[in-house]
Amino acid sequence: MDLASTLVASLGLGFLWSALGVLGTVTVAFVVGRILHRYRDIDVFWPLGFVVVALIGFFTTAGAPGASALQRTVLLAIVALWGLRLSIHLALRGRGEGEDPRYTAIMRRAKGSEVAYALVVVYGLQAALMFFVSLPITVGMHASAPLGVLVIAGVAVWLFGFVFETVGDAQLEAFKHDPANRGRVMDRGLWAWTRHPNYFGDACAWWGIFLVASAGGWGFVTILSPLLMTRLLTSVSGKPLLEARMAKTREGFADYVARTSSFVPRPPRRG
Repeated sequence: MDLASTLVASLGLGFLWSALGVLGTVTVAFVVGRILHRYRDIDVFWPLGFVVVALIGFFTTAGAPGASALQRTVLLAIVALWGLRLSIHLALRGRGEGEDPRYTAIMRRAKGSEVAYALVVVYGLQAALMFFVSLPITVGMHASAPLGVLVIAGVAVWLFGFVFETVGDAQLEAFKHDPANRGRVMDRGLWAWTRHPNYFGDACAWWGIFLVASAGGWGFVTILSPLLMTRLLTSVSGKPLLEARMAKTREGFADYVARTSSFVPRPPRRG
């Protein structure tokens, strides 16, 4: 068997391992959700699923033909740092809280068995998305990449996004902990430059991961994965649902929208 055939076979096995890792993560999330009687904890397991995929890819490609130790190590490090930080943040934020209004609205549409509906609409859909978005990780673990421009650029983009969303989350938590800010909209710090510094940083982090994965020459075929993640954040499950709720619950939100960028940071408009 030549090198190309070996690589294709290795990639096929890598996809299988990734799918099993995603399935295992979502299964644990489902069990936790049933125990706690809420579905919001799938958000905590969402970033952990990518960490699981990265760990599986890292260890199953050890010694694989064409796999770069540098690229595998860099991918594992940046995915693990991003995923663990976000998962811990979401877990701490949800301590003692009830169900997230987003999932309450989703489950209102259930007909018949609520458990069956949740398995398909909440857990099944997120598992499919997790597998697809994680493709750059799986493919990148099998590629050979020296320390070149794409690896350096990818780490730089990832680091910018990681710091941006971490600072944004910290600023929001500090704002929420002040009782004087109850019912008000956060419009300070990074939140004065974009209404969603956490989502913008998230998108940048995933484009950085994609660039690192592409350095070996194969990862570029997974460009639909970061595109989908960006789409989810800006137009599907991220920004639209959050802003619809904030428009009803936050004083001065309409004015905030008028003067603040919806996603890509820019100086706030005056007046």
